[in-house]
Amino acid sequence: MKPLFDRLVRFKDAEGNDLYGEAPPDVDSLVGREVAVYAGDMPWDLQRTNQSAKIVEVNPRIPSPRLTSMLTTASQVLCPLAHTPIIYGVGLNYKAHIAEGPKAHEPPPPYPVIFTKPPDALNGPYSTVVVNPQCSDTMDYEGELTIVLGRDCKDITTPADAFNVILGYTIGNDVSCRQWQRPDISGHQHGYAKSFDGFAPLGPVLVSSALVPADISSGRVDLELVTRVNGEERQRGRTGHMIFNIADIIMHLSRATTLRAGTVIMTGTPEGVALSMKPPGWVQDGDEVEVSIKGIGSIKNKHVLLS
Repeated sequence: MKPLFDRLVRFKDAEGNDLYGEAPPDVDSLVGREVAVYAGDMPWDLQRTNQSAKIVEVNPRIPSPRLTSMLTTASQVLCPLAHTPIIYGVGLNYKAHIAEGPKAHEPPPPYPVIFTKPPDALNGPYSTVVVNPQCSDTMDYEGELTIVLGRDCKDITTPADAFNVILGYTIGNDVSCRQWQRPDISGHQHGYAKSFDGFAPLGPVLVSSALVPADISSGRVDLELVTRVNGEERQRGRTGHMIFNIADIIMHLSRATTLRAGTVIMTGTPEGVALSMKPPGWVQDGDEVEVSIKGIGSIKNKHVLLS
């Protein structure tokens, strides 16, 4: 689908109103930039106006786009989505990531490994991730290319139809508390360990599906992804190396299941997670995790581990 926007940014103005705007191509330099403001109820249903806003800050202490002729001050950049019906995650979707973990000697599964996060896991691109004391010892990151659907769909059977329901792409960090994935504690399930409030930072913008090169025949989008902790590179991979490509994932998730507009799909992470390091490189109190994807931008989230 072809949305109205190119690079959609959601932000809060000085009066506390949530607005949507058109971000510049250089999305890593949002502060000080003037953006056109949209009107509407949802990111897939926008209208142009002549309003603009100047972004003055992206990271303070912590319904749809229109454009008008007065200048508004944007005081905080928010998650591209105010709400989502559900967040899907895909586990073990890169061979190199499988090879660094406990399933290294097993073949990849024949279908995608799926788990979910609740809507309240959504977090902003520069917001703080607050971690409960029972999670603080084994905190991990997973940088991921993330999809947002722009229309309801069910039983998608072709790659072309799969790409046609994508509204846009953004960056996600599938924040994970590994102790809640341990077989002796939770049977090696993924969902609970990844579902705490704020454990799905997204942003900084939602890039139109029309701007992201996709190979429809192979079902793939090939972008470079890098994750850093306090500036130290931890992950570097290409989204084209996924085991199950973008089309595979959407076709699998939509089988006998209605996917609603606004559904978020985190497509999996490459190698380099903290769990695989020797010793493990767990995220510590005050650490900043930055995930970057060329052509989309970067998110950076400070982690506060409560005691």
